[in-house]
Order: sequence, then structure tokens, then C-alpha cells
Amino acid sequence: MGLRTSGISSRLIESKLRGNKISQATKKKTFFPSSAAAGQKILLISADLFISSHILKVSIAMSKAATLKISSASSVKVENFCQSLYQEAENLFSSFVPQKIIQLDALLRDDALSITDMSSLQAPLDIPIPDPPSPEDEEMETDKNGDDEKKKKKAPKCGFIKGNEKIMILLDRVKPEIVCLRETIIVVSSWIQHLIPKIEDGNDFGVAIQEKILERITAVKTKVDGFQTNINKYFSERGDAVAKASKDTHVMDYRSLVHEKDGAAYSDIRVIVLDIRGFYAELYDIINKNLEKVINPKGEEKPSMY
Repeated sequence: MGLRTSGISSRLIESKLRGNKISQATKKKTFFPSSAAAGQKILLISADLFISSHILKVSIAMSKAATLKISSASSVKVENFCQSLYQEAENLFSSFVPQKIIQLDALLRDDALSITDMSSLQAPLDIPIPDPPSPEDEEMETDKNGDDEKKKKKAPKCGFIKGNEKIMILLDRVKPEIVCLRETIIVVSSWIQHLIPKIEDGNDFGVAIQEKILERITAVKTKVDGFQTNINKYFSERGDAVAKASKDTHVMDYRSLVHEKDGAAYSDIRVIVLDIRGFYAELYDIINKNLEKVINPKGEEKPSMY
């Protein structure tokens, strides 16, 4: 009996010891994580610190910008510029733009831009036309030896070849109109941009009208910029045609190509004047119809234009 009791007690002691070891291992596993988990926690903490420091820097920069002070002298200069811009815009739509529409309409009715016979636009080409070969020359060609066959007959030399003076005169009248329209577009665009109020919630219908007008003005400016490109392209292409006509003097198509370039340039010039007149009329119409929303988009403040 005593031996049995001692055996049981020894087994109880061993099981208790094993339980203590398991509990200690569990504690170690719970309170001492693996190195990989510890590294992940360190990375997360570092990322949080970096984001927090970045947010702090941004907030400091925003606070500095919010407290940025502008000198009174600079503020007065900017205000004077805005007032002069408003006055210039008022003069544009009260007198300049209507007068410009009338002037361009008269230019379109001018005889210089009312030509129907395109042959009258042709400029003389001082390029000599070679004589056709005679039968004797053809017989001599067959009797030439190998050395003579390598020699080519040179075309007659050309002198100074002038441009088309009629087209040049028209371009001298149209190019200032292109520059004037571009400057007008810049002034009107800057004027509307200065009238856009600060960004706020609600009542943005007037601002939407301002932005829509600015989009149309930008589209017009892009097309006007292309006018000068077309003029440059005319001189480049006509010069190439003249060079070919003077080189291959026996090819009559190159001479015809030069005259076709002049006729196309005349049509383009007339279209440019039509477009410029139409742009002025469109600009005047869209501002006149939406003047109240343009100068006072929120409907709360006194219009800045007057």
C-alpha cells in the first residue's frame, strides 16, 4: 500500500512540473514575440512617425502662408492695375469692338478683297522657258560619244524672282488686325479672371458662366494663333514651288503651282478677315448678354467694372 501511494505521488509531482514548464513557455511566447513580428511593429511605428512629421510640416507651411503679409505699396500697385484693366475692358466693349466690326466689314467690301477673277492675282514669273530641241540637235545627240553623254545640258539661269505684290499688300493690311485681336483677347481674358470671386460653397452659377466664356475665348485664341502659322506656311510652300519652277524650267506644272498658291493665299486672307470680324461680334455678343453675371457673379457685391 505504501509503495502504491508513493508511486502515485511521484506521478503527480512529475505532471505538475510539466505543467509549470508549459505555462512558462506560454508566458515567454506571449510576452516575448518573435524577431519578425518585432521588426514589423518597428516599421509601423516609424511610418506613423514619418507621416505625423510630414503633416506637421505641411500645417506649419500653411500657417505661414496664411499669415503672409503683403506690403501696402504692392497692394496699391496691384489695385491700380486692376482698375486700369477694368477701365480698358469697359472702353473695349463700349467703343473699340463695335468700331472694329464696322472697319472689318468695310474691308471685306473693298475691291482688294472682292476679286472674282483669280487670274488677275497671278504674278509674273521671270523664269525663262527653254526652247524645244530641234531635229538637228536630236541627231547630234545620237552621235555623241560616251564622255559627252555624261555632260548634262544646264538650264538657263534665272534672275531675281519677286513675290506676289498683290498678296503682300493684303497681308500688310491683315497682319495688324491679327495682332490687335490677339491683344484684345488677352485683355478680356485677364479682366474676367480678375472678376472671378474666391472659391466658396453655393451660388456658383455666375462663376460657371465666367468659366464658360473663358473656355470660348481660349478656343478663339488658339484659332487666331493659327493665322500667323498659315501665313508663314504660304511663303514656305510658295518658295518651294518657285524653286522647283526655276530648276525644272521645262515643267509647266510648277509654274501653275505657284499661281495656285497665290490664289489659295488670297482665299485664306479673306477667310481670316471674316473670322476676325466674327470673333469680335461673338465676343461683344456673349459679354453683352451675360454682363451682369460676368462683373457680379455672386450677385452680392457692387460690380467692380464701374
